[in-house]
Amino acid sequence: MARTAVRTVTVEVSGWPTRFVGGDGSTGRVFAEPLPAGASVRSVLRALSARYPELHAALWHGEELGEHIEVLVNDAVLGISHELDSPLAPGDRVALLAQFMGGR
Repeated sequence: MARTAVRTVTVEVSGWPTRFVGGDGSTGRVFAEPLPAGASVRSVLRALSARYPELHAALWHGEELGEHIEVLVNDAVLGISHELDSPLAPGDRVALLAQFMGGR
């Protein structure tokens, strides 16, 4: 019987958002998320955040992303080369980073 390779996308969580996925807020966490046919940035983030209710509350405001966690796809800020509904391919990387605010 032939084995089917599991298609995945890497999701990296860095900085304080790791507190929402079992981390301590200082080190990163890396997840290999399943990538079904037709998967998008939105569907992968929804699947991950469904397992972590605190992440879900911090990441989503209804159907759109909240403003405190930055999302990068293959090192580009979401909204530049990719949108929430952009398709993902095996080997793509999604990163969730703490958005830093401050200054005067």
